[in-house]
Amino acid sequence: MKRFWLFFSQSVTVLLAAYFVVLTLKPDWLDGIYVQPASVALLEAPASVATAVPAGSFRLAAQKSSSAVVSINTSKNARSGPHSSDPWFRFFFGEQDNTPQVGLGSGVIVSANGYILTNNHVVESADEIEVILNDSRRAPAQVIGTDPDSDLAVLKIELNRLPVMVLGNSDSLQVGDQVLAIGNPFGVGQTVTSGIVSALGRNQLGINTFENFIQTDAAINPGNSGGALVDINGNLLGINTAIYSRSGGSMGIGFAIPVSTAKMVLEGIVKDGQVTRGWIGVEPNELTPELAQTFGVAAQQGVIITGVLQNGPAALAGMKPGDVVTKIGDMPVHNVAELLSQVAALKPGTTAIFEVQRTNGKSSVQVTPDVRPKAHRPTQ
Repeated sequence: MKRFWLFFSQSVTVLLAAYFVVLTLKPDWLDGIYVQPASVALLEAPASVATAVPAGSFRLAAQKSSSAVVSINTSKNARSGPHSSDPWFRFFFGEQDNTPQVGLGSGVIVSANGYILTNNHVVESADEIEVILNDSRRAPAQVIGTDPDSDLAVLKIELNRLPVMVLGNSDSLQVGDQVLAIGNPFGVGQTVTSGIVSALGRNQLGINTFENFIQTDAAINPGNSGGALVDINGNLLGINTAIYSRSGGSMGIGFAIPVSTAKMVLEGIVKDGQVTRGWIGVEPNELTPELAQTFGVAAQQGVIITGVLQNGPAALAGMKPGDVVTKIGDMPVHNVAELLSQVAALKPGTTAIFEVQRTNGKSSVQVTPDVRPKAHRPTQ
């Protein structure tokens, strides 16, 4: 038995030594010896199922609308000061920085003719504007007109086969509706974020003269300005304009100009070269118990008129200080911002009915608004 184990161990040792020698010097001799491992059985979805749109996906809305959202690069030449060539000025204050200032933003193509909506603050004072499409085409842009009061601007590019954004209905929006924000944040490239409508009719933010913002929690960051806020069908609902932020990044509070306002501005600029707004010549104030008591009115809601411009549209219609405007047409008035927006939306020369509360009861006043003066007076 002992001799058997000795023979067995010596045989195993010799075979192992021969194996390692062959493995080192002639590994190809061993190719036929290896047994191929068994294949792993995997379950894969059919190609048709794999490419189907998952439930809850915004893929189709993003694909429909993103091609019409563009990036906007601006440059502003350095302005030489009046003393920049004075050697004594340069000696005391040093050489001034003559590097051109660059900026970035976004825009939305709304017409096959090349018209683009964006924010006024994106292109304001720019000497050169370049538009970059989602398909990488580039074109210089011309400023057709601007409207600082709403912070909107209209550009135009000359390119063929332009994608166009379909305009939606911002007036039908409700809090909780799902929306997408599309733009070029921080210049990283086109980005799509999603969220909901957080609030409607936001005003008194001190951003624009006319404020009627859609508030959303879809992530909006620097560079998104002028980009699109779209619904789940890919239709344009607003132009992203501003964010509330303490850090410079998105904190879930973004504001967009409704497409209804943007459409009015676009049509006014393209047709007339400017935006024409209504004006009635009054000085409005928020209705407070003190003002109501001063003028002797018992209204609980509305905007009190504390001044009426002589020979202005309101004065000619019989409106007086102490009147509380409660409704313009079919639209109720709750604060000065609403009054300002509703009066501005009136068509000059077309009579509108103002419901007012007076000391002797309610009354209706027919006011024919005039064109809002360019040099803004403290009247509406």
